Amino acid sequence: MRIWVDADACPVVIKQILFRAAERTETYVTLVANHAMTTPRSKFVSLLRVQSGFDVADNEIVKQLEAGDLVITADIPLADEVIENGGHALNPRGQLYTKDNIKERLEIRDFMDSMRSTGLEVGGGPPPMNQKDRQDFANNLDKILSKKKK
Repeated sequence: MRIWVDADACPVVIKQILFRAAERTETYVTLVANHAMTTPRSKFVSLLRVQSGFDVADNEIVKQLEAGDLVITADIPLADEVIENGGHALNPRGQLYTKDNIKERLEIRDFMDSMRSTGLEVGGGPPPMNQKDRQDFANNLDKILSKKKK
């Protein structure tokens, strides 16, 4: 299993959790981003820099993904593609996307997009990450990585 990170929008605190997990479990983590970012010196952590543009990083993740890989993303369409291709998708807030919940989340996302396109002001986005979000992420990441060992 390899971990792919939709890194442009991934919070720093989540990247730090991933870096520690990579070392602890000897799991390769690849940050995919369209700009430079700092990564620790580790044989388990790398940065794949892609061109700027709409969905360029997402498309690269899908292209490189192998069945059983884990993708860290808040992008619901990307999570859907990952699941369709046999991967696992985990939101930086610790929510695991599954075949059972991804279609509903896509429908809600599309509905909200259509509401915004009509000119309605809909919500202000998610609240800032808190300690519970970080803990949920770390716990679900550990569950997924412990299955890798078996």
